[in-house]
Amino acid sequence: MFDFFRSWLNRRIIKRSTVTASQWEKAIFSLPILKGLTDSEIETLKELAILFLHHKEFEGAHGLDVTQEMKLIIALQACLPILKLGWGVYDGWITVIVYPAGFMPTRVIRDEYGVEHHVQSSLAGEAWQRGPVVLAWNQTEHAGVIDGHNLVIHEFAHKLDMQNGAANGFPPLHSNMSVPAWTRALSEGFEYSKRRCDRGKHIGVDCYAASSPAEFFAVLSEVFFERPGVIKQRYPEIYHQFCQYYRQDPLERL
Repeated sequence: MFDFFRSWLNRRIIKRSTVTASQWEKAIFSLPILKGLTDSEIETLKELAILFLHHKEFEGAHGLDVTQEMKLIIALQACLPILKLGWGVYDGWITVIVYPAGFMPTRVIRDEYGVEHHVQSSLAGEAWQRGPVVLAWNQTEHAGVIDGHNLVIHEFAHKLDMQNGAANGFPPLHSNMSVPAWTRALSEGFEYSKRRCDRGKHIGVDCYAASSPAEFFAVLSEVFFERPGVIKQRYPEIYHQFCQYYRQDPLERL
């Protein structure tokens, strides 16, 4: 009964959307990453983006005015990974915070002696468990230009990863997927990346992927949607797992 009511409510929200045809056209045209989607997939993506705009709150930091155009660009990219997964995977949190550019949060870190240190680091994005997604607009505006980097997909991949707890590169898998196969493919790929990056060898993706299993999943997810051929060539087993998990084959599309 609840699922029926939720579906009815979502259809009502979609039907009442005020996004114009010209706004959709402009936003979609600005995102080459959407190239190759069928008309049906574009319609599904637009519906997901409408639900995203309805259920999520956008906040501009440092006086930034987050316009409807900006919201559409973010929402379309955020919803591409869930095109075949459904809206429910983004439940449990509300806010998207947009900074004009990179930001420097202060973290309190306790060392092995129990001494607390206040540390600042420059970031372009963040995803908090059960909390907001934070994005720098200067690295979001042109994120979908197929250059192998996509801040929006990266941070929302973390959100998918966090569905079953802290991000660790192990999102909830579909019932027809093999947990051992996923674990083996991602673990072997991560260790390979660490070895290559430690020796200064090129691995086809940003070596930030080798910093942790969570970042490995997020970085490879953005490359999967931007330059899938890189993942297919360097990490064929991971490519197979990602096709199963995201239920998409970007290489075939692009």
